[in-house]
Amino acid sequence: MTEKLSAARIKANKKWDDENRERKRYLNSRSAARGFIKNKATADDIEELTKLLANRKQELNLK
Repeated sequence: MTEKLSAARIKANKKWDDENRERKRYLNSRSAARGFIKNKATADDIEELTKLLANRKQELNLK
């Protein structure tokens, strides 16, 4: 993937980023969380995250 982007593609990407700031933040946060869990989380981290997820599910009224 060493292909360079055209000027039009760079402009389109910037326009999307500017118009979708919150969506981009959401996607970046989700990606960071998944990467942490998959690659760096310890057993203690997993235990704490499991509790946090259970609480969040309750807040969202999920089963």
